[in-house]
Amino acid sequence: MNYDEALALLQKYNSEPFHITHAVTVSKVMRRMAEALGYGGEADFWAVVGLLHDIDFEKWPEEHCKKAPELLSEGGADERLIHAVVCHGYGICTDIAPEHEMEKVLFACDELTGLIGACAKMRPSGSITDMDLKSLKKKYKTKAFAAGCSREVIAQGAQMLGWELDDLLSRTLEAMKPDEAAVAAEVKAIAG
Repeated sequence: MNYDEALALLQKYNSEPFHITHAVTVSKVMRRMAEALGYGGEADFWAVVGLLHDIDFEKWPEEHCKKAPELLSEGGADERLIHAVVCHGYGICTDIAPEHEMEKVLFACDELTGLIGACAKMRPSGSITDMDLKSLKKKYKTKAFAAGCSREVIAQGAQMLGWELDDLLSRTLEAMKPDEAAVAAEVKAIAG
């Protein structure tokens, strides 16, 4: 499945700008992480997984990661893609654990991209481009800030990857920065 096919499948079940923005953001982070971690040949696949990871969340939040296999199968996804999408909900809505490094990156970065996005909205610039690790860590430690972004999941993701938490925070922040404008432009184009 290529990116355009994945985007069409995502749009079949998602229309809220928040969900589309999150999907595109995670997709771009996954692509950058693939390249940074030596998986450049799989960057397109990583991006598609990132794009589709919450395919069922908008319409079926109570069945998150449980409805996804059906939707993805009908859309032509293979088992590898389905497993990658489902396991990002490990311990929350599924007992299927991330195995491949890509799956662990998705697990770790999903919640974190939301936290970083919330941090950006609080900045005078409204952007992540001028955010540093110190600012992110301050918001990360404030449990009441973006309380829906699970710090436990983020920390567990870092542990799965064998990374220090600061390393995960820094890598994800740096992966988001170059594509901030591209995400906004793509979401605007999708909205029509």
